[in-house]
Amino acid sequence: MDFRISVADSDITFPCAAGETVLDATERAGYAIPYSCRKGVCASCEGHLVAGAGRSPVQGTLTAPNERVLLCCLRPDTDMTITPRRIERRDPVMRRTLELSVYRITQPAADVSIVQLRLPTGVRVKFGAGQYLQIELEDGTRRNYSMANAPHESDGVQLHVRHVPGGRFSEGVLARLAKGDRLRVELPFGEFMLRDGSDRPAVLLATGTGFAPVKSIVEDAIKRRLERPLHLYWGARRAEDLYLASLAQKWHDSGRVRFVPVLSEADDAWSGRRGFVHEAVLDDFGSLAGYEVYACGNPSMTSAARECFVKAGLPEDDFFSDAFVHTG
Repeated sequence: MDFRISVADSDITFPCAAGETVLDATERAGYAIPYSCRKGVCASCEGHLVAGAGRSPVQGTLTAPNERVLLCCLRPDTDMTITPRRIERRDPVMRRTLELSVYRITQPAADVSIVQLRLPTGVRVKFGAGQYLQIELEDGTRRNYSMANAPHESDGVQLHVRHVPGGRFSEGVLARLAKGDRLRVELPFGEFMLRDGSDRPAVLLATGTGFAPVKSIVEDAIKRRLERPLHLYWGARRAEDLYLASLAQKWHDSGRVRFVPVLSEADDAWSGRRGFVHEAVLDDFGSLAGYEVYACGNPSMTSAARECFVKAGLPEDDFFSDAFVHTG
């Protein structure tokens, strides 16, 4: 049995099968709405339920009107009308499940590993700069990791893994991985991509390993010789947490990207910016009218940035985020 999903104040309508989430049905119909974790934690997919009823493993039984519904988990019980934060026409998602082999693991910081995975010989995958993949663990659970390489480097993927205490993957599986071991992954996922067709300056905001998708976006922009100005603000607690600061500084020195590192717990030797990274953006720009903002990392940062930047003149439709929910 199919239910009919309609988007308020538009002519968009599409079917949603019984037991299917609104997010999955949206993608199957060739549309894209904001989302990140797909687990009902980050709230990137939050929208309005205008009419109808449904259920969610996170929010329980839901009936209209409800202005804070997680569309990644919502399964309809009736026809319904929704208002997502944003909806765009997109080609239907074509994902692939593959066995990738471990090529190299390095550790640029005490709590971060960079994992380089190789695709099977002769296999290439298409993904957008800023998207992520899911690693399937032995028990069937999954972990999300952004691909830090640019799409033109299509013979493998690079992951930046934060070590989470007690994490099943980051402290369990990762510690045992060796060159040649295989991981089962599905890709690509995510809407955290630089919008084509815009020449507006973009503010790229990252905390921690939120730098991974930003790295992909910047390297793709450089490869494609995009002319739009890019301003990269990378926030961390200490200088050593900016684990690829030399790479970001190289972009800065080339004149292609303006790089501003910001530390919230800097020692006396630090001569750079201090405080919260989103507040550094506000200090530098004042009004954000005419900009696009791409924020990735800690959910508290992305939430605070959205609220503050909208107050500073940024249209909400020009704020794009990928909130990292650490499950380890």
